[in-house]
Amino acid sequence: MDTRRAFLTDRTALVTGAGAGIGKGIALAFASFGARVAALEIDETRARATAAEIEAAGGQALALVTDVRDGEALARAVAATVERFGAIDILVNNVGGTFRAPFLDVAEKGWDAIVRTNLKTVLHGTRAVAPGMIARGRGGSIVNIVSIEGVRAAPLYAAYAACKAGIINFTQSMALELGPHRIRVNAIAPDICLTEGLASLVGEAERARFEWIVPLGRAAVPEDIAGAAVFLASDLAGYVTGVTLHVDGGTHAAAGWYRDPGSGEWILGPGRRPA
Repeated sequence: MDTRRAFLTDRTALVTGAGAGIGKGIALAFASFGARVAALEIDETRARATAAEIEAAGGQALALVTDVRDGEALARAVAATVERFGAIDILVNNVGGTFRAPFLDVAEKGWDAIVRTNLKTVLHGTRAVAPGMIARGRGGSIVNIVSIEGVRAAPLYAAYAACKAGIINFTQSMALELGPHRIRVNAIAPDICLTEGLASLVGEAERARFEWIVPLGRAAVPEDIAGAAVFLASDLAGYVTGVTLHVDGGTHAAAGWYRDPGSGEWILGPGRRPA
């Protein structure tokens, strides 16, 4: 196999939420594999920091302060990226967020905020970028960052989980609609990922817990998710579309099974054995 199929040389990637966490990890990884990167971020300092880090390593980057919940703002960012780099070959819809609350305690305003942040950002991103990919006629890759919560129950995060499930379906639907144009559409579903924000909140006891609730024995770091994104964006995944790739250390496969922290024995839930 030609190892150059893994490279992203001469391609432009637009990454939303590229100022921190998974988005920043993906932006840096894309640049290290040769892509030009448009780093979209609502926080100007973070956007510029990501672009500066890419440029310091010899890459090309464009920092764009953008609220991707606003379709018009996102369209302007896409136009600025095309003006600077000529075209967009890769789109990563990464922005998301939630809060913990029983569904019945959340007002409609709260639902709207979750839908705007998690679902509509993906719709806006795809609508803004895909027409240019089609017009150019060279195909492309769209990667949507979802969550394990999109394929399992998520009490206290019901609206968020519904959005992620919706994006998984949207990913499949767009894979079919855009397939004739050689535009591949896939999703990545992480679970526990130690982004800067989460890492600052997780103590040693919680980190130790990850060792037995995650089959691979640790939480993810942004670079783990970024590696999967590079694969899906590259020609190595040239025949992969409509797929949700679980990058979760095995927690989706575990489906309630955990290693007992004392004995190391596999158990089903807290102390239960299969019937």
